[in-house]
Amino acid sequence: MNRAISYSETIVAREHLDFGLDSTVPKCWYDSHVYKSRYMDALQLSFPDGERYFITSVRAFRDKIVDPALLVAVRDFIRQEGQHGMAHTRYNELLKLQGQPVDALQAWFKAILDERTRRYSAEYNIALTASAEHFTAMLADALFSKVSTTQGMDPRIRNLLAWHAIEEMEHKSVAFDVMCKVAGVGYWLRIGAMLMSIKHILVISYTLTDRMLAADGYSYWRRRWLHGRNLLWVHGPRKGLFGALMPKLLSYFKPGFHPNDLPVIHNYRDWLTAYESSGDPALACEALLAAAHR
Repeated sequence: MNRAISYSETIVAREHLDFGLDSTVPKCWYDSHVYKSRYMDALQLSFPDGERYFITSVRAFRDKIVDPALLVAVRDFIRQEGQHGMAHTRYNELLKLQGQPVDALQAWFKAILDERTRRYSAEYNIALTASAEHFTAMLADALFSKVSTTQGMDPRIRNLLAWHAIEEMEHKSVAFDVMCKVAGVGYWLRIGAMLMSIKHILVISYTLTDRMLAADGYSYWRRRWLHGRNLLWVHGPRKGLFGALMPKLLSYFKPGFHPNDLPVIHNYRDWLTAYESSGDPALACEALLAAAHR
């Protein structure tokens, strides 16, 4: 891959943000809907250890990087991911107050990541990281391209997710560039890692959601019904949370693909301008939503 290292957006680690998360955040914070809330909680619960895994996978190649632009990008990538992990750790502490077995769930997920690091080569781990980063870069499109998607969310969590999504778009190419230019990962290993990531994301998100619903007191068969009832909300081809992003997901399989081939969300600069002028993630999220598609 001979594409020059360049980043269309500046990677900025925005630190010490206060989202006002406290014990008043309701259990059903997403449209008063238990399944939507717990499904998103399951994704968030995985973020702290997931971000640490991404950092570890990229750091494995940092000493081999000679391109100064990539070195700076890796540094800023690590800072952003570190901030994301800390912010979502604070949110996970609130889940504990709601009676969720957060420590046990995180231990289960961390064991999966530790097994990856122990069992697989550094090259395969960076390929897994690059594929997972493709998913997180699509988070902004999934949640914030249309105003209707986040309607009914507790604004504090919406502000948190908006900030996270914005920064994921900013560093969407970093792990991919390390994988291709430094680790020397080829097409078939990249695609194999993406297929494994798709499988793991499905298994992990539904397992964590199921165990959180069980902690809320839902029976086995009631949980099965909830999963089936909300399948189209997650995977529907037109209006599903992630199903509508299938073309962007499949673009990863094209030979010669690069994350910069996909533009940032159309209202990215509305968030950025509002944040740069105010330093307030809540005002920035309001600007993001004001410019979203109706």
